Amino acid sequence: MDKEQIDSYLLAGKINFEALELGSKLIKPGASMISVLDQIEAFIKSKGAELAFPAQISLNSTAAHFCPAADDVILNENDVVKLDVGVCVNGYIADAARTFDLSRNGANKELIAASRSALNNALKLIRPGVPIGDIGKEIHETIKAAGFTPIRNLSGHGLGKYMIHSPPSIPNVETGIQSMLRENQVIAIEPFATNGAGLVYEGGTATVFSLVEEKPVRSPIAKQILGDIKKFNGLPFTTRWFIPKYGVASTQLALRDLKALGIISSHPPLIEKQKGLVAQFEHSVIVKEKPIVYTRLD
Repeated sequence: MDKEQIDSYLLAGKINFEALELGSKLIKPGASMISVLDQIEAFIKSKGAELAFPAQISLNSTAAHFCPAADDVILNENDVVKLDVGVCVNGYIADAARTFDLSRNGANKELIAASRSALNNALKLIRPGVPIGDIGKEIHETIKAAGFTPIRNLSGHGLGKYMIHSPPSIPNVETGIQSMLRENQVIAIEPFATNGAGLVYEGGTATVFSLVEEKPVRSPIAKQILGDIKKFNGLPFTTRWFIPKYGVASTQLALRDLKALGIISSHPPLIEKQKGLVAQFEHSVIVKEKPIVYTRLD
């Protein structure tokens, strides 16, 4: 890994950290989710970076992949709010997340602490030659010791150039996987803790999509939106980005047509099976003998 790559990762991580700090100030009862996400995304772009994926806020039993489109969502007291942010610099990606408890009495602080502790404990293991299964075991044991359940069908992942998900998968439960971390691998570790069943399913309306392959398109609006999608370099995008230019109805129709043609794939919200509350923390790491957790500023 050369200096240009490392510098790009470090800059992406710094911007990601600052975007999450901004989010921590904006996320409060009564806040508009669209306003919060728009401000975070505008901040990232103002720093000269790209969005690695749409900034996302997932509430309560929704674990991930929620972005409002035309209909706004207002944050409420007692919400458990997960903010997931991705930043891309020269193709190199920083992916990090935090969870916020909007209850006045800290009712969900133990759940949130379980996810945060699992991440911190997992990061202590990172170095070349460590079996990936050991990371999942540490996450699993930390969350279970706190009285909660890890979500077993969500995992951390590798990060590639213009690739938000690449090998290896980093489990959140004990799997016994013996394949080992390698020098200069770039990974995102993201423990999800819940007071529910520990499983998620896809539910609700998808507003997050990614390009699968280009094909001929007849619809003029779909053709224009596909042209815009190609500018994202294969990274995920959201319905909300097209509405100011094309309107709600045309955007939704075009995305539906593109999905039906197999040009894009959808990523619906991920919801906990028993509607349990979900907490998430995430950092991105360059694997070295002294790992670089580049979405932290320390």
